[in-house]
Amino acid sequence: MRRTTFTATTGAAVLGLLIPLAGCGSSGEDAGDAGTLRLVAAEYGDGPGNSSKAFWEKVTTDFTKANPGLKVEVQLLPWEDIDSAVTRMVRDGKAPDMALMGSYSDFAAQGKLYSADELLSVTAEANFLQPLAEAGTVGSTLYGLPFVASSRLLFYNKALFDKAGVTSEPKTWNDLKTAAKALKDNGVKFPYAMPLGPEEAHAEALIWELSNGGGYSDNSGNYSLASDQNIQTFKWIKESLVAPGLTGPVPPSQLNRADAFAAFLRGDVGMLNGYPSLAHEARAKGISVRAVSMPVSDTLGSGETPPTVGVADWMMAFNQNGKREEIGKFLDFVYQDKNLTDFAGRYHLLPSTVSATRTPAGGGLDQNDVQFLTALRGAQLYPVNDPSWVTVSDTIKRNIGRAVEPSGDPKAVLEGIAAKATEAGRTS
Repeated sequence: MRRTTFTATTGAAVLGLLIPLAGCGSSGEDAGDAGTLRLVAAEYGDGPGNSSKAFWEKVTTDFTKANPGLKVEVQLLPWEDIDSAVTRMVRDGKAPDMALMGSYSDFAAQGKLYSADELLSVTAEANFLQPLAEAGTVGSTLYGLPFVASSRLLFYNKALFDKAGVTSEPKTWNDLKTAAKALKDNGVKFPYAMPLGPEEAHAEALIWELSNGGGYSDNSGNYSLASDQNIQTFKWIKESLVAPGLTGPVPPSQLNRADAFAAFLRGDVGMLNGYPSLAHEARAKGISVRAVSMPVSDTLGSGETPPTVGVADWMMAFNQNGKREEIGKFLDFVYQDKNLTDFAGRYHLLPSTVSATRTPAGGGLDQNDVQFLTALRGAQLYPVNDPSWVTVSDTIKRNIGRAVEPSGDPKAVLEGIAAKATEAGRTS
């Protein structure tokens, strides 16, 4: 199972539509120099102070020094613009040589990408963490090269737990409900913050579905959006958390991830699902945050451990310009351990390769991130290797919150989403 883009950094829009990197070549779409590679990359920072520009300037400069006659120009685009921009470039015959973004399978389906075995050595291809490699594979061919990744864990505010008299971390849904009730009784604004708003509802939904033995796909890789387990999951959420007021004053269908995270950083949230960068931000603000595995349904068999949700962003190489050898040289360079760990460390994400997670090169992993890496090794990602996923994920984001509204019917909502997914599969 696979996924979409890193929403931890969607604030990049403040940086504008295009950031050409000084010293890395021209920024125009018509760059045709045979010795120049063009990379279009998402901006991971949320302002000039932590822009990805510094990383790419260093990497491209070092690459040119090691490979005289080759240079790389980098265009940084906000997350909300990059998908449409790259799609337009490809459609207009002006594809970049590489792109770093949140989806790849639609380009693979069109035959627009080089496969990993055309670019990387067998050793380099085998170095990707297994769940990420599976997510980047269409059929039996790896097209999406995972670059950085993350996983989701349940965060809770230890100080709020202590004040409410909750002495142990929740391990089951019933434990979570009991803790949420104690938090509510103690005046916590959002006992459990459930962001099922359109920003990132597909992440929250999958976390809950997996914890009940469900998910977006079955064992054959086909969508199973309206499975019995998924319907049961949303019935329980509606009846056991939303109806008793344990999810706070904002209806889940109207609560976006960014707002839930902001409330957590204000100390207004008892529990929510989060990723490494939120943990670092919370600790910097003095919040005593703890991160644990998502509690599981009380109906799961004893000893069952469902996978957590993993997320990744993808490097892809376009074959439109015929620069396979040059692209391969740059990818070999940028995927060196020191470069991956440097980039991941800047944004409290996880490098995508086995060797980079084991080496101190570039600073190594922050000790606070080790548990996220452990979770990632057994994670399930969104089905990004299905070309219809972009449409399906958008359908989930815009509709799943209705399943837990007072008048909502979880079964009808999930079956409606499943029907739209079937239609998207026919047209993809």
